[in-house]
Amino acid sequence: NLYGVDFKSGINNETYKYYIDFAADHGIEYVILDEGWAVNKKADLFQVVPAIDLPELVAYGKERGVGIVLWAGFYATERDLERVCKHYSEMGIKGFKVDFLDRDDQKIADFTYRLAETAAKYRLFLDMHGYHKPAGIQRTYPNVLNFEGVFGLEQMKWTSEKTDMVTYDVTIPFIRMLAGPMDYTQGAMRNATRRNFRTVGSEAMSQGTRCRQLAEYVIFESPFNMLCDSPSNYMREPECTEFIASVPTTWDETVGLDGRVGEYVSIARRKGDTWYVGGMTDWNARTLTIDLGFLGEGAYTAELFRDGVNADKAARDYKRESVEIPADRKLTVKMAPGGGFALKVSRK
Repeated sequence: NLYGVDFKSGINNETYKYYIDFAADHGIEYVILDEGWAVNKKADLFQVVPAIDLPELVAYGKERGVGIVLWAGFYATERDLERVCKHYSEMGIKGFKVDFLDRDDQKIADFTYRLAETAAKYRLFLDMHGYHKPAGIQRTYPNVLNFEGVFGLEQMKWTSEKTDMVTYDVTIPFIRMLAGPMDYTQGAMRNATRRNFRTVGSEAMSQGTRCRQLAEYVIFESPFNMLCDSPSNYMREPECTEFIASVPTTWDETVGLDGRVGEYVSIARRKGDTWYVGGMTDWNARTLTIDLGFLGEGAYTAELFRDGVNADKAARDYKRESVEIPADRKLTVKMAPGGGFALKVSRK
């Protein structure tokens, strides 16, 4: 769904080169070719659609410092696992997002270990999509970076309008996330209030506010994180895009701040000398006082993204501002219904 370009967007090299350029310009390390680059319903990862020239995309990405990751269905991966990994590793592909495993029986468990071992052999990393919650394989095979096992944001493209994603978002950090990282695919720039949300597959929107989407990059643990929306939409929102692109995907320290299951959550995470704090609420507007005592002594600068005064009507409304960290280290933030906030704190 690119717009403002001079070519027909879709599953073709022009589109993916545009994605690579966007990623390079924003310090994003990878571009994923999602479902569609291989011929549909052939379950053969060597049958690439004519509009895609993979070696050309890999070379173009390498020039710009961006790696290429391929989506792959379970059956097509399993039927020729060794050859698939060897071929694409030698081409320069960095990893696979393997999908549609869809169960947790003995066959899938066995395949998961064979996949992880074979991918590691060829220096490929894995994102286990369409997969059950993690059970520790990432400790044995650190090349397994992420797992779905979650009702992710992509569901908003086709789910019932009665689905309550906002309440789900403030439940899973206490439940699903305890098992390990989750491939939720956040980052929507089209945001809707509860009343305005509609299921639109081609131009999908999220439930809740823009700042909620930013907060999810801090709250949700996800070593291989996604920007789910279109580059065209991100380029219209440079402040939010700059923030998303700056958020680390691995952390040195995590502090749980406040929360109640199904109501609200607030988490702080540190990378080096920089702290990121995220907060989200359910469909109730909420004022949260955050204890930043973990910062300790010293002087700090802070950047806050908070819900705008009209975010209860136009969920994309937000305010970005520099804030002073109070001497008592207590910061009060108001969140709109379905809202959130994101705070970045750096040492002076």
